[in-house]
Amino acid sequence: MLKKLVPVLAATSLLATTVVPSAMAFDVGGSNGWKFSTDGLVDVFATYQTAQPTPSGKRSLSLLNADSNYFQHFSVQVGLLPSVVGFNVTAPTVNGIDSKVRIGIYPSIQNSSSGGNGNRFDTNPNIDFREMFYTASGSFGELLAGRALNLYQGKNILTDMTLFGAGVVPIPATTTTLGHIGYGYLYTNFGPQIRYTTPDMGGVKAAVSINEPYKISSDTAKTPTPRVETEISYATKLSGGATLLTWADGLYQDATRSKTAAVRPGKSDHSLGGAAGVETGIGNLDLMASGYYGEGLGMVSVQDGGLDASFGSSAIDAAGNERTQWGWLAQATYKVTPSVKVGANYGQTAQNSSSNDRSSIGTAAFSTPMRKQEATTVMLAYNLNAFIQFVGEYSWAQDTWMDGQKQHANSVSLGTLLYW
Repeated sequence: MLKKLVPVLAATSLLATTVVPSAMAFDVGGSNGWKFSTDGLVDVFATYQTAQPTPSGKRSLSLLNADSNYFQHFSVQVGLLPSVVGFNVTAPTVNGIDSKVRIGIYPSIQNSSSGGNGNRFDTNPNIDFREMFYTASGSFGELLAGRALNLYQGKNILTDMTLFGAGVVPIPATTTTLGHIGYGYLYTNFGPQIRYTTPDMGGVKAAVSINEPYKISSDTAKTPTPRVETEISYATKLSGGATLLTWADGLYQDATRSKTAAVRPGKSDHSLGGAAGVETGIGNLDLMASGYYGEGLGMVSVQDGGLDASFGSSAIDAAGNERTQWGWLAQATYKVTPSVKVGANYGQTAQNSSSNDRSSIGTAAFSTPMRKQEATTVMLAYNLNAFIQFVGEYSWAQDTWMDGQKQHANSVSLGTLLYW
């Protein structure tokens, strides 16, 4: 199902929301101007989840439990991040232009994508090439070309403290846990793109990317125009050593529906979204809030495409019209000692019921969509040394359908990460 996230170096260069040990990347070569380096992490979590039965009636699937029985599951797996092996090649500086190539391989450790419920010899989900891109940077800014983390809601997930933890533990059908994906922000995904980023202008940077288009719904037939994403951010140090990071980003894409679609055949669907956030560090305290708003986005992954048939027809309703979605995440972390940090956050993802939803709920043929997904996580992180970290979390999550029925789950995660 979902495959997740995120470049270690990119994540640790932001205002850290957990205790993240120093990256221990090492270099080879350099005598002729070319240099090779590697970085990464090993990520292992023991997770235990319990979830209420799914309420009776025809309804969209829950990420917490998809059947009518009380659910309990234990797994040893990766957390929100898979393990990472990154390879970097740096070219000689020519005419003031610095060029680099990055290849990021993101393996999971568990056997099969069913989280222990499948064949123990099935290791198919263990290789995931999420990154393969080059950058060329100079006084003009930076050009990025290749497969990389998308801009829209990218910083929303990078500033979530559960990035280096587990967060919400879903049913055993994903290669990673969820963090707050679907419970405060949408999964932005990695994708092919050509991106330009301006030089740093007193802490301000702006970026725009032309991206491979996604399916907006399961009826998407043609994607003749690109998906366009933008971002503007501002980072600075304030008086007294405080830090500030703010950002705003946007997304737009149009797509044509199949001529054989049951509703609105041959018409257009669109995805339109905005997102923003702010994070500030004051001494040992770090505060963050982020959110998004838009339509035709989905409830789990941005432009959920074929997922919408199961997870609430979330981007598009049964009449073929875009639903309105929004979400937010609030978070506080505190560094108790140089090696120990505690934190807590709460987030929710929601969507409006359309006129078609309101007229169809309760009818036998209608699969009731999800109305809201919310979760809270408390975290304790401890650095054993500069490159080994231990993380403990408790998460509570609850799904609410448009007919008011609810389902909640509890999970406990204990894990360790080694960075280099």
